[in-house]
Amino acid sequence: MIMEEQTQEQTLDLSRIKYVLETALLVSQEPMSLNELKKLFEEKLDNDTLRKVLEDIRGEWEGRGVELVSVASGWRFRSRPEAQKFLDRLNPEKPPKYSRAVLETLAIIAYKQPVTRGDIEDIRGVTVSPGILKALEARGWIDVIGHREVPGRPEIFATTKSFLDDLNLRSLEELPPLSELGNLVEQPNQEMNLDAAFAPLPVVSMGEGLVDDADEEAAEAADGDGAEVVAADAGNDAPGDDAGVGPAPQLH
Repeated sequence: MIMEEQTQEQTLDLSRIKYVLETALLVSQEPMSLNELKKLFEEKLDNDTLRKVLEDIRGEWEGRGVELVSVASGWRFRSRPEAQKFLDRLNPEKPPKYSRAVLETLAIIAYKQPVTRGDIEDIRGVTVSPGILKALEARGWIDVIGHREVPGRPEIFATTKSFLDDLNLRSLEELPPLSELGNLVEQPNQEMNLDAAFAPLPVVSMGEGLVDDADEEAAEAADGDGAEVVAADAGNDAPGDDAGVGPAPQLH
């Protein structure tokens, strides 16, 4: 009898936990980590219990237009990709188009990080407009994580948790395998087809601050033709100052 009462109390407890978690996740605009979710309760909850309840919630929402997913920063609800076409009717404006240069720069950083601007230029075969890197930083998809100890101490870039969150990924290991891109990131001065990497993923709009293809090509051409820019880059991050891109990093 006592064991039955304890089991009933535990069941009611888990039901309350599920109720609170579901409510918090539905109203939150950002993913919530396990540590943040624990703050909802006075009693101490271990990660295993939280994950079990979260998986139960995920299962209960199976087949609906909204699903519970786990991303790099935590857990969140999102609309299912197949339902997005209906939601788009509420806002028929087309999102800003990613330029080829932005996608190439982002993909190189994602797959070859940590990298410097010089590394990116070695792979793309053209000068990288500073505006591209600044826009990606402003979007929160890349960040400066240090400086390479070579003459000029160029900045080292890597992707952020926000980048993974916006792709609905938990880690870099969930990116499409580089082999599926034809190993193009490995080959300098070759065209890269980044649609294969990012098109299948529900990437959100980059928003304002990015120029379109025509403006960006003009900016890159100006950078490439400008003697001052080339000279500055040669001093700060010229090929030969370091070992190039080097081997791909361990993803985690």
